[in-house]
Amino acid sequence: MSKQTHFHNTARVSISPVTRRDVLTTGAFAGGALFLGARSVSARPAQSTGQPKPARDNEQAPQTPHAPGEPGKDYTPVVVPNGWTLPYRVMDGVKVFHLVAEEVEHEFAAGLKATCWGYNGGVHGPVIEAVEGDRVRIFVTNRLGAPTTVHWHGVLVPSGMDGVGGLSQKAIQPGETFMYEFTLRQHGTLMYHSHHDEMTQMGMGLTGLFVIHPRDPKGPRPDRDFAFLLHEWKIEVGAGRPDPNEMTDFNILTINAKVFPGTQPLIVKQGDRVRFRIGNLGAMDHHPMHLHGYYFTVTETDGGVIPEAARWPETTVLVAVGSTRTIEFTADNPGDWPFHCHMTHHVMNQMGHHLPNMIGVDARDFDGKVRNLLPGYMTMGQAGMSGMTEMGMKMPDNSIPMVGGIGPKDEITMGGMFTILKVRETISNYDEDPGWYNDPPGTLASPAAPEALRQNNIADDGSSAPRAPAAAMRAWGR
Repeated sequence: MSKQTHFHNTARVSISPVTRRDVLTTGAFAGGALFLGARSVSARPAQSTGQPKPARDNEQAPQTPHAPGEPGKDYTPVVVPNGWTLPYRVMDGVKVFHLVAEEVEHEFAAGLKATCWGYNGGVHGPVIEAVEGDRVRIFVTNRLGAPTTVHWHGVLVPSGMDGVGGLSQKAIQPGETFMYEFTLRQHGTLMYHSHHDEMTQMGMGLTGLFVIHPRDPKGPRPDRDFAFLLHEWKIEVGAGRPDPNEMTDFNILTINAKVFPGTQPLIVKQGDRVRFRIGNLGAMDHHPMHLHGYYFTVTETDGGVIPEAARWPETTVLVAVGSTRTIEFTADNPGDWPFHCHMTHHVMNQMGHHLPNMIGVDARDFDGKVRNLLPGYMTMGQAGMSGMTEMGMKMPDNSIPMVGGIGPKDEITMGGMFTILKVRETISNYDEDPGWYNDPPGTLASPAAPEALRQNNIADDGSSAPRAPAAAMRAWGR
C-alpha cells in the first residue's frame, strides 16, 4: 500500500501544474514510485451515474471504477510494430502513467533522420493500453521549449480533462507537469495528441494511440492484435526537421512513424485470429489501407463496435483524418502480403515534384554527348522509377530513395506507407522475422515456357492477344 493517501482511487482531480517546490515538499512515493505531487486535489468521492450495464458495446458505461485490468488475464496486449506500450504502476487501485513531451531524434528509415517532437524519447508516443472501467492517472511533463497540452481524442472524459489549451485547461508551460485523471467509460481504439498549437505540435509528432479493451469482451480474443498510427510529414532532402507549415505536399508517409523499407513486418501464424487497429492523425490526407491476400470485416470505429448486422467485407478500409478503424480476419492464406495505403504517392519516399516528365523520352543520343563532359552520366525516368534501389547511387545527405527495398525475387518498388504481413504455417517466435515465403511448386508466376505458349496459342511478341476495338478507343459522340 502506498503511503500517499491524497490520491484515492475515487478522487476527482483537477488538472494542476506540479512545480519543483511541490515535489520537494510532498516527497516521493513509497517503493520507488513517481516523484510527483499536485497542487489542488479534492477528495470528493466519484458519484456513480446509476446507469445499468450498457445494452450495446458503444454506449457509455458507468463511471464507477473497477479493479485494474491485467494484461494476459483481462486482455491480450496489443502488438505495436516499430513501437511500444507505456508501462504503468498501480497506486491505490489507480493505473498511473507518465508522459514526457520532448524533442526526439527520430529515424524514419536507414538514411533518414529528423529532430521531431515526441513522448518519452520516441515518435510517436507509446501506446497507452488499459481496460474499460479502469481509473487512470496520467502525468504529463513538458520538456519542450513551448507550452503544450494533451487531448484524449475520442475518450469520454470530464470537460476539464479534455486537454484543449485555453478552453478546458491552461497550457502546460515548459518545465511543468500536469495531472489528468478519469475513469474509462468505454472501450475501443482511440488516440491522444497535443491540442495546443496543433498544426505545429501534431505536425512535429506529438501523437499517440490510446487502446481501451472491453471489460466483458464478446467472442474470442484475437491471437494477434496490431496497432498502427498513420502520419504524414514534409522533410526536404537534406533537412534536419519536419516542416509543420506544409499544407498539401507531404513527402514522408508513415506507419508507426516509419517508412518502407524501415517498417517492421507483421508476423502471424496460419489460423490466427488477427485484428488491425488503424488510427490517422496526419494533417490533411485520408488513407485507403489495402490488404493483399485477404478480405476482412470492419468491426469498429472510434465511436464503438459496429453491430454484426451492419458489418461488411472489404479489402480496403478508408481511415479518415482524426479517426480510427478496426478490421478483423482469420489468417488462413499463407504468404507475404502487402499492407499499404492505395494512394500511389503515399507509397513513395521524399518524392520530388519539380522534375520534368521524362516518360517516353529517347535520351540515348543526348546521354552520349553529355558523357563527353560528365563520364558516367545517365538520364533517368524515361520508363518510370523502377530500378532505383539496385543502382546503388550515392544519395544526398539525410535522404532515401523514392521507392524500393530488396525483395526475395526482385526490387520492391514501394516505399512510404507500406509493410508486409507474413503468414506462416508454423511460427516458433513471433518476435523473429521468418524470412521470405517459400512458394509451393506450381504457385509462383514465372516466365512462360515455350511449350506452354504453343499449347495455348500465345505469341510471345503479343500479336495473338485481342486488341481494343476502334469504337472503344474513340471518345463518345465521334
